[in-house]
Amino acid sequence: MKRTTLMWTAIMVTMALGLALQAGADSRTFLTLASGSPGGVYYPLGGGMAVVIEKTVPELRCAAESTGASVENSRLVGGGNSDMGMVMGSVGFKARDGQQPFEKKYDVVALFQMYPAPEHIVTTTKSGIKTIADLKGKKVSIDVPGSGCAIMAAAILEGAGFDLKKDLTIANLSQSESVQALKDGVVDAVFFNFAYPGSAVMDLAATRDIVLVSLDKALVDKLLQKYPYYVPITIPRGTYSKVDYDVLCLGDSNVLIANKDMKEEVAYKIVKAIFSNVKEGQFALVNIHPIAAQLTPGNAVVSPLPLHPGAQKYFKEIGALK
Repeated sequence: MKRTTLMWTAIMVTMALGLALQAGADSRTFLTLASGSPGGVYYPLGGGMAVVIEKTVPELRCAAESTGASVENSRLVGGGNSDMGMVMGSVGFKARDGQQPFEKKYDVVALFQMYPAPEHIVTTTKSGIKTIADLKGKKVSIDVPGSGCAIMAAAILEGAGFDLKKDLTIANLSQSESVQALKDGVVDAVFFNFAYPGSAVMDLAATRDIVLVSLDKALVDKLLQKYPYYVPITIPRGTYSKVDYDVLCLGDSNVLIANKDMKEEVAYKIVKAIFSNVKEGQFALVNIHPIAAQLTPGNAVVSPLPLHPGAQKYFKEIGALK
């Protein structure tokens, strides 16, 4: 009888200890991060960020979710169904503003810009094109109809004063088709929209002397007034072979958003953890995807969405914001 009593006492102690441990674990704040579908950049990078938060911030737990990316993530975060989400800056801006494809305004803010996606304007030395004005009368590929690249290319060209039906010949070729067409001289210049360094441009630079057309600052400022969801982006000199000058571009951004109601201290800890584990440490994000190298404080604070106060606190601490 005594042995049975001792056995039950041991069981009860074990159960109580288990419940206490569970309660301790559950006391941590659980977060979700909406990323994207497998195959894209958002999916592995989002998973890596979730691991960084989970493993380096004792008060927080975090899990990444595979989603349909920007539009879905804006709705998930804005509706309070996810804590964070990866979105294109232009999509996040429209979600916050209640523009199509969104049926209402969503209270989303930026934790930081992850990496920019500048609109590359690429040609060759053979074309003689050096400025946007030199495109007049030329044949230019702007990507497939309806793509983000084609929409931004049209905005840039019209902003520069071109009539797209009269002043140049527009071709709607895919990225791979544009590369081959420029190599063969079928087109004089091509527009690409992706993070740098882009493989399509590197492919061209391997066999041709390329030129990247830099936009005039006055044109960029004019475009930003009309399209506030775009951002100015400079491709640093040396990013591409023989391009030994900085290239000013109009571009879209890729932003990690949160609901505006996220607690300031939670947002601060998230941002600090991620930027402390970009290139160094056991959970370095550059080991997950090379695009993480562009997670720099300078890039982080350039966003078409306002920064969460917790994010502002961190970036002011490290001198990236005044």
